[in-house]
Amino acid sequence: MNPFSIGNFTFGSGDPVFILGPCGLETEEFAWKMARSLKEIASRLQLKFIFKASYDKANRTSVTSYRGPGVTEGTRILGEIAQELDIPVTTDIHTPEEAKIAAEHIHLLQIPAFLCRQTDLLAAAAQTGRPVNVKKGQFLAPWDIDPIIGKLHHYNCKEIALTERGTTFGYNNLVADMRSLPWMREKGVPVIFDATHSVQRPGGLGGTTGGDGHLAPVLARSAVAAGVDGIFMEVHQNPSKALSDGPNQIPLAEIEPILSNLLNIHRAAHPHS
Repeated sequence: MNPFSIGNFTFGSGDPVFILGPCGLETEEFAWKMARSLKEIASRLQLKFIFKASYDKANRTSVTSYRGPGVTEGTRILGEIAQELDIPVTTDIHTPEEAKIAAEHIHLLQIPAFLCRQTDLLAAAAQTGRPVNVKKGQFLAPWDIDPIIGKLHHYNCKEIALTERGTTFGYNNLVADMRSLPWMREKGVPVIFDATHSVQRPGGLGGTTGGDGHLAPVLARSAVAAGVDGIFMEVHQNPSKALSDGPNQIPLAEIEPILSNLLNIHRAAHPHS
């Protein structure tokens, strides 16, 4: 395992890291409220916490769907949240140009699943000097991540995490194969399980993506028991009003007991980690 530092903790050192936050940066006020609330929960539970929100939902189903404030404004907001609340932050990047802008404020650069094989994007992310988290594409087998790791290594990135977020299964559905978690960890990099995107139903509502958000904690429990270095879950104060991916997000009011349960499962399943 090749652990690396994020903020004041180490990724891949035993206890899981929790990447939590809303799908999109809907407003600056909303982002601050979510970050403060989630930090308070993380502090009470004494868990490793990275705040997540996307400045641009560039892969929306419909051209009329909400996307976000853009890279410059969005990373400014996230950077100020990170500095004021003393928490690391992460967000998706979509182009080499965005990688350079985001790296000024973002602790962990995230490569979206559909872009995980884009060499120019991986190269740009690697060359920023920031740690990089790559979401394994829905179209890839767990062992297909070798060339992705190879590209990042080629461009001198050694601080790498990989995220499992489900695999395409027929039409408008995903399946999460827990076997992929140990297989991916065999590559020597920290592995994250994305519980909320794994319950998506891509395009399942016609013009928007559907999902089974109530099942996200079920999959998260399975992943923690199987052994992962991080859990990614999107959280919203009111998922029914979310501007993107509402059906997959966990209500803010419900997240603390879910996280507490995951910590208990980790301690029971991995008592010497």
